[in-house]
Amino acid sequence: MSAAFDSLEKLPRARLGHAPTPLEEMKNLSSHLSAEGPRLWVKRDDCTGLALGGNKVRQLEFYLGEAVAQEADNVLITGAVQSNFVRLAAAGANQLGMTCHIQLEQRVPHEEPAYQNSGNVLLDKLLGAKLYSYPEGEDEEGADRRLREIAEGLKAEGKRPYVIPLAPGHKPLGALGYMVAAREVLEQARERDLAFDEVVVASGSGNTHGGMLFGLRALGCDVPVTGVCVRRGAEPQAPRIAKRCEEIAELLGVPSPVADEDVSVTDSFLAPGYGQLNEPTREAIRLAGQKEGLLLDPVYTAKTFAGFLQRARESVRENASSKNLLFIHTGGQPALFGYEPELSDSI
Repeated sequence: MSAAFDSLEKLPRARLGHAPTPLEEMKNLSSHLSAEGPRLWVKRDDCTGLALGGNKVRQLEFYLGEAVAQEADNVLITGAVQSNFVRLAAAGANQLGMTCHIQLEQRVPHEEPAYQNSGNVLLDKLLGAKLYSYPEGEDEEGADRRLREIAEGLKAEGKRPYVIPLAPGHKPLGALGYMVAAREVLEQARERDLAFDEVVVASGSGNTHGGMLFGLRALGCDVPVTGVCVRRGAEPQAPRIAKRCEEIAELLGVPSPVADEDVSVTDSFLAPGYGQLNEPTREAIRLAGQKEGLLLDPVYTAKTFAGFLQRARESVRENASSKNLLFIHTGGQPALFGYEPELSDSI
């Protein structure tokens, strides 16, 4: 066990998810791409259990662990209208006896009733969260500031609020959940006598990508980790991931094991922007569902899977049949229902 993981184990954590999540081989998809291509694998973090699961369960274990340690009774969080994070925050807060306040940003130019009312929004309401609206979608500092104003109002009522911030510059507690996931991946690989040649993961807030990269390097694993941009372009995203790794090291009181050259991101599948479909995303949704029975959401996992398919096809062209490529499935299936009109048109 590394010093980083020794420090991690001392931090408060609320156990919310089902772990370890399955590691599965995608044999049908591998054969579909090429009989002589790489072996394709998926880490099923869509199976984390809580309220339809997803990667945010791992992140919330450390945020809500701190909230419990502070004896909070209200949790506040902000996210896009179809955010999986806020849905799972509401579910986790319910399990821990807290009230959840959700601020929904207008981050995606969708006015369709399905997007505004179905999917995660419906589940937010079902879970009993108190909903607020924030008109801007690219103002992380402003969204956090508004959350703090709501928190101050709760304090005035005698409540004990805990804010989960959106903008960078705060303790990267969520990233610690993906250090744990990195350890799981290596343990499961050893059990199968596997060595992965590349890991492909969504790169948005930086907690999943940064935590996975930091965890692997802290455990002495130098496998390349490719982050597929789902929120912003590669130019601003790469330094965000590097900074997140520095913040993890500072939080844990250890030197960072991540070098600048370890940070790899691609924005080839981002256009026309966050939460908006493109043809590679549609193809990813179709292929994953029809070849492997995997459901991908249009916001994170389908764009990431499009990047994964590109890497797999490049390996086919390189005749790299001995390679093992790993896709981290971060969940998000409820958002599919918010995109029903667009998806129905494409399938």
